[in-house]
Amino acid sequence: MPERLAETLVDLWTPLIILWITLPTCVYMAPMNQAYALTTGSPLELSRQSEELRILNRSKRGWVWNQMFVLEEFSGPEPILVGRLHTDLDPGSKKIKYILSGDGAGTIFQINDITGDIHAIKRLDREEKAEYTLTAQAVDWETNKPLEPPSEFIIKVQDINDNAPEFLNGPYHATVPEMSILGTSVTNVTATDADDPVYGNSAKLVYSILEGQPYFSIEPETAIIKTALPNMDREAKEEYLVVIQAKDMGGHSGGLSGTTTLTVTLTDVNDNPPKFAQSLYHFSVPEDVVLGTAIGRVKANDQDIGENAQSSYDIIDGDGTALFEITSDAQAQDGVIRLRKPLDFETKKSYTLKVEAANIHIDPRFSGRGPFKDTATVKIVVEDADEPPVFSSPTYLLEVHENAALNSVIGQVTARDPDSTSSPIRFSIDRHTDLERQFNINADDGKITLATPLDRELSVWHNITIIATEIRNHSQISRVPVAIKVLDVNDNAPEFAAEYEAFLCENGKPGQVIQTVSAMDKDDPKNGHYFLYSLLPEMVNNPNFTIKKNEDNSLSILAKHNGFNRQKQELYLLPIVISDSGNPPLSSTSTLTIRVCGCSNDGVVQSCNVEAYVLPIGLSMGALIAILACIILLLVIVVLFVTLRRHKNEPLIIKDDEDVRENIIRYDDEGGGEEDTEAFDIATLQNPDGINGFLPRKDIKPDLQFMPRQGLAPVPNGVDVDEFINVRLHEADNDPTAPPYDSIQIYGYEGRGSVAGSLSSLESTTSDSDQNFDYLSDWGPRFKRLGELYSVGESDKET
Repeated sequence: MPERLAETLVDLWTPLIILWITLPTCVYMAPMNQAYALTTGSPLELSRQSEELRILNRSKRGWVWNQMFVLEEFSGPEPILVGRLHTDLDPGSKKIKYILSGDGAGTIFQINDITGDIHAIKRLDREEKAEYTLTAQAVDWETNKPLEPPSEFIIKVQDINDNAPEFLNGPYHATVPEMSILGTSVTNVTATDADDPVYGNSAKLVYSILEGQPYFSIEPETAIIKTALPNMDREAKEEYLVVIQAKDMGGHSGGLSGTTTLTVTLTDVNDNPPKFAQSLYHFSVPEDVVLGTAIGRVKANDQDIGENAQSSYDIIDGDGTALFEITSDAQAQDGVIRLRKPLDFETKKSYTLKVEAANIHIDPRFSGRGPFKDTATVKIVVEDADEPPVFSSPTYLLEVHENAALNSVIGQVTARDPDSTSSPIRFSIDRHTDLERQFNINADDGKITLATPLDRELSVWHNITIIATEIRNHSQISRVPVAIKVLDVNDNAPEFAAEYEAFLCENGKPGQVIQTVSAMDKDDPKNGHYFLYSLLPEMVNNPNFTIKKNEDNSLSILAKHNGFNRQKQELYLLPIVISDSGNPPLSSTSTLTIRVCGCSNDGVVQSCNVEAYVLPIGLSMGALIAILACIILLLVIVVLFVTLRRHKNEPLIIKDDEDVRENIIRYDDEGGGEEDTEAFDIATLQNPDGINGFLPRKDIKPDLQFMPRQGLAPVPNGVDVDEFINVRLHEADNDPTAPPYDSIQIYGYEGRGSVAGSLSSLESTTSDSDQNFDYLSDWGPRFKRLGELYSVGESDKET
């Protein structure tokens, strides 16, 4: 194919090329624009034109050339002559050299530097590059100086039909509703051609269908695909394959072509009614099936798909419309028959239903074809089952008086076996509902009797469950609730509603209400409570009190006179008889305690004790409380003062009768041996190396025995007591034989060690184990003398 194309191009274009080369330059090369106008004439005219250009001070290009063209894809044994450059400054002396630069210069295009001929040395492709911009310049052969400014020109690549049409987005898919009318648009396709659309017919496309007739057609120029047959049925054929061709050169012979495929799918429309697979359906169901159970399924097939195949199911006729219902299953597209009410084999053994299936979504375009629905008959046979007993009532309500006799009949329940072969029934009480076993039931006839006495005031209602069991099949049982209401009888006498205690003021007035009381009755009469109040017969003429019945069924107690005196009588007891309105009426006697009290002028009770009567009249309870509080406060202050004073005067030394040897010292830390003798000095414990001098210990008897001091001489009269005491204190402080004042020592410093390694100085080998701790016995006379030091004469007392 390429060889034939090349031969055709050579045969077609060779004469034209020869003609173009041989024609005069002025004829072949038409001016491209006014600036590059062709200049011809004698040298004298050229000289004149140059002079005019110089006078106008304007340089005019002297090139004689035009826009050039070259065919694409052309190749031959020799380079292709594209065109020739020539300047009017060239007198033909061959002293001018032509230079070519720009797009493809030297690689695609070559120029003869002497003649100015331009050749294409490579095959060109317009689809890769449609034109080339080059620059030509004439220079002096010897000096290479430019004779005039460079000039640009364009070489355009002329198109040939070397590209076939292409469908870039293929293959294609499209849908169209079934039953569409003739000429319904399906889709449109587009092909592209890489050839030049403005040059010739290389890119002029014409479309046609190679495969897919007679169902579809295509517009040759617009490529719009339409239906060619009306009412195509999806149920007959759903998918079509169409082959489309695009041909260039306007569809003429010799043009190139490309093809693609289009898959057309017919979408569904509701043009088919539902149809039952069979006209009669048979189902059987036990009579004891649970309500709501699915009995069977019916299905109407529809050739349509999706929502067009959805159907609704209904029971439109039959003798079981009240017992059965049908629902639509959207997933399975069928109808489910369910039980609405209980079945009874003994009553009716079979039912006939007429069911209908109808399309939900109706297309009005096809409504004239007839009803989009279908009907079928369903027969349901009821099977016998062993059913449990059935009570005559779903619940029972019984009443009994609380004074009913034991074993008396309260009520009766009845039940039957609904099966055709009836079985005897036995009754029993569910003892989980009658834990106290207050009721019994006759197993044969279901009569309920009283087993224990009832008390309405303890429980008004009793709820029990009765069980009915078939004798032939103990697994068949039924239960029924029985509510027993206990009716009231008047078996409780009325009494005071609370523990009342009345207070009577000594300064009260006659006719004053002392207390208002009310009564209560545990019984519950139908017409409510009505109480009668009275005094005992022997107290009807009570000289102190009287009673008054109020409208609210309460009672007020009033004083008959004033001048009650709690000193004479502090307490009064008033018996009151309370009767109810029952049949027969019951009564009880309640005693009201009335206490005589002292009251303020406005009637506020202040005291009801007889002892309080001796207090001054007019002293209020608040004042008494304040006085009592002051007395308690004074007692607390006195106790605190005495306690503090006793602590202050308590001597610091050990009593004479105490044995110091009973004071055992226990150390919980390790001692420092002999150096513990200085442990009581805190400063020494903190810094044992900084002690100056020797400080004798005061908690043990020193090794050096001092002789007992002589008795102190009597103090002469007139001696300053202050000075004397200070001197004696100084002597006592510096006396190593003085007794210790502290028996427990706290050691903060462990010491630097002990040769014996003892934990306590009490166990040290250097300690004298035969020490005499009875050195306090010598201090008896000294304490006596110390007392004499504080005894001064009359003159000293004044001092």
